[in-house]
Amino acid sequence: MTEIIFIVEESPEGGFEAKALDHSIFTDGSDMDELKSNIREAIQCHFEVDAPKIVRLHFVREEVFAA
Repeated sequence: MTEIIFIVEESPEGGFEAKALDHSIFTDGSDMDELKSNIREAIQCHFEVDAPKIVRLHFVREEVFAA
């Protein structure tokens, strides 16, 4: 596997939450640096061999406003 994709959303409590597509990997971080570090650690724990070389972060942001 060469790439893994994470969906990243802002957490209601602050910081960020990330979940991998097609894998049971979930993590969070108080800022982007911590999130990236936690994603790397989660990937190492999840894949014993053939870990992805590229991590793609897809940011999702929901915004509501009056029409």
